[in-house]
Amino acid sequence: MSDLAIELHWRRSEPAFQPGKYSAEHTVCYNSSHEVQVDAAPDWGGDPDNTNPEQALASALSSCHMMTFLALAAKADWPVASYHDYAEAHLGKNARGQMSVTRIDLHPVVRFDTGFSLDDAKLAEMQDRAHRYCFIANTLADSVEINVL
Repeated sequence: MSDLAIELHWRRSEPAFQPGKYSAEHTVCYNSSHEVQVDAAPDWGGDPDNTNPEQALASALSSCHMMTFLALAAKADWPVASYHDYAEAHLGKNARGQMSVTRIDLHPVVRFDTGFSLDDAKLAEMQDRAHRYCFIANTLADSVEINVL
């Protein structure tokens, strides 16, 4: 199987390294060409203009779910015209009392070519299949909720 990697770069900008007195802002580089500024979530002192790991996790899940859905829809001959999602990561304490992403909600909206129609149950079934086959969802186990709109 493939080994898929990123490069992460962080350098202290403060004179001393002390608890709560340093920036967590760093750069993540994808494929040696695409850099993203990353920081802690705003609730944890991060810059709200930067991506945070929790958003990146929601993004990875949303992208994987969409690509799985598109592959399944293509096999079913469904003429997908567009796909939009609003993914939201929820922070809280898990069963062990540790801070974690306790749930990620996906809100996919799929549009089809004019003249193609599908009942809501068939669309929901395909979204469920996409969830079951999505690599990232399988990694995260039960903390994903699909809200088909």
